[in-house]
Amino acid sequence: MAGSPRPTVEHTLVRAWAYRGWLAWLLWPVSLLFASLVRCRRMMYRIGVFKVRRVGVPVIVVGNVVAGGSGKTPVVMAVVRHLQARGLNPGVVSRGYGRSTEDCREVLPDSPAQEVGDEPALIKRTLSNGSVLTPVFVASNRFDAATALLAHYPLTDVIVCDDGLQHLALHRDINICVFDDRGVGNGFMLPAGPLREPWPRPVDVVLHSGAHPAFASGYRARRALADHAITCDGTQLPLGELAKSSVLEHQPILAVAAIAQPEAFFAMLRGRGLRLAKTVALPDHYTFDSWSRPSDRGYTLICTEKDAVKLWSAHPDALAVALVFTPEPAFVQALDQLLDTLSAKLSLPHGHTTS
Repeated sequence: MAGSPRPTVEHTLVRAWAYRGWLAWLLWPVSLLFASLVRCRRMMYRIGVFKVRRVGVPVIVVGNVVAGGSGKTPVVMAVVRHLQARGLNPGVVSRGYGRSTEDCREVLPDSPAQEVGDEPALIKRTLSNGSVLTPVFVASNRFDAATALLAHYPLTDVIVCDDGLQHLALHRDINICVFDDRGVGNGFMLPAGPLREPWPRPVDVVLHSGAHPAFASGYRARRALADHAITCDGTQLPLGELAKSSVLEHQPILAVAAIAQPEAFFAMLRGRGLRLAKTVALPDHYTFDSWSRPSDRGYTLICTEKDAVKLWSAHPDALAVALVFTPEPAFVQALDQLLDTLSAKLSLPHGHTTS
């Protein structure tokens, strides 16, 4: 059963960005103006009118060139874990999209997602397990976030920037560009297409986070649901048991997702045998402040990890299903080569590499 539709304007634009139809061509002249502004801005940085500032450690940017989510956050967490496996001490900076605050602040394990952004909150909570400390800071200016992080955690020797491929004010040493199955869509710039800047553009690594990459270049990653759902207190419930209950209608399931592609999450749940009595698709980064949970059938509420950091305060019984993200070994090897080059130039610890 279908749930709440996404906003009409957003849905219409997303559909138009998939191919070069009449709406895309109608908006194409505006996209030419946008492309000119993007090129002009990039030139201003290149010739020094706008300053590119360095922090005291190398910076790795994980971003994309299309509007909307493409699976950057799981890549950020995978990169951080790999850096830690090499013996490095990474920190994470982000703008904190959708947060109600505007200052520069540290993200703590119990920071409300509304104050720091859902993705930074998820990154902090996910990477806070065990004895390894991963500092996370948010600010509208990533340079400010990185500077504050290094001031509070001086042993940090590499910064991972969640998003920010277009944030040219912060110097970066490695650029990782993430695509999902949409690729570059119709190839037009905003608003006629999904591109935030022209593609191709120079990057160090291209990673496809979807199951069916839209073009051949780059590395691939496998995404799959974890074998269990988790409650707000960390209790694990096997998906197999939830699937049996949903098929027998003992526990009708309501699945909700406020991500870039909610239908993909619903499809993955169904692929694990869960019978979804109702689905609710909401806009990416939805705050859930005005969302009312249906109460007519005693639904078991299932959501994504990113939604859970916002839902658990009002719906502590919600079950979150994690996404297991596994990049192919060739991506890890390419990243290691880039890191080894940085190590030679900047005296980073070499640590040990994995594949």
